[in-house]
Amino acid sequence: MANVINLAINGIQHIGIPVTNIEVSQQFYSRLGFSNVMQAPFTDNGGTGTCVMMQRSNMIMELYQLPEAFLAEIRSRSNGHVDHVAFDVDDIDLTFKTIKEAGLNILEPEPVFLQFWKNGCKYFNITGPDGERLEFNQVL
Repeated sequence: MANVINLAINGIQHIGIPVTNIEVSQQFYSRLGFSNVMQAPFTDNGGTGTCVMMQRSNMIMELYQLPEAFLAEIRSRSNGHVDHVAFDVDDIDLTFKTIKEAGLNILEPEPVFLQFWKNGCKYFNITGPDGERLEFNQVL
């Protein structure tokens, strides 16, 4: 059995879902009792996308619409797609250092800042054995 990495994970922070129409998806999750608690634009490969965090109780669904040029891949799927599971952490830099020392496959060279939430957030991703993306995220 592999050695357990000593990480301070508070719980699942959010589940990220790429969507083809942010307004339609937001209405759908609103019908399930979720509320828009954060909305922000982001850039991806030179285009602008939109991210909406929908919250119900302690659950957050991250809905994001990629720039138009990248929507064809999502539209071509016949089933849904969960992009990543994000873990909430208190110290993103320590978590990054710990994961790096453990030799896991980190996708970013360092934690990335996004101007989401009131004061921003920092995150990085790793991949699991089947290519699943696991995000570590600290809301600042």
